[in-house]
Amino acid sequence: MSILHDMHGHKVLEWQAAAAKVLDLIGDASASDPDWVAISTSALPADFFELKTGIAGEWTQKCVNYGIRLAILGDVSRYIARSKAFADFVREANRGGQLWFLDDLEALGARLAGQPRRGER
Repeated sequence: MSILHDMHGHKVLEWQAAAAKVLDLIGDASASDPDWVAISTSALPADFFELKTGIAGEWTQKCVNYGIRLAILGDVSRYIARSKAFADFVREANRGGQLWFLDDLEALGARLAGQPRRGER
């Protein structure tokens, strides 16, 4: 089940999946054409948070290729504590405009409040 939100003029698809797969996300996102897709850390494969597996890179690249901006919602502090590389990945992602790691939908809404909507860039 997915929920579509309007957050400060941005269309956000809150994508809820029991066992998320990036191609399923892309398919669902293409149907609603959101500005952002938000997904919970609990829905992602555990290997996503271990950069050596390449899963985070695969998700990021596929989302970029399909023009999907992704917000990963939830606490990633335990992964950051275990891996300097992952900490660097999160920090750099949060500086950009394609992939963000945020605590929750409220944090996403707050961040989007200051961002231009799609087509206004």
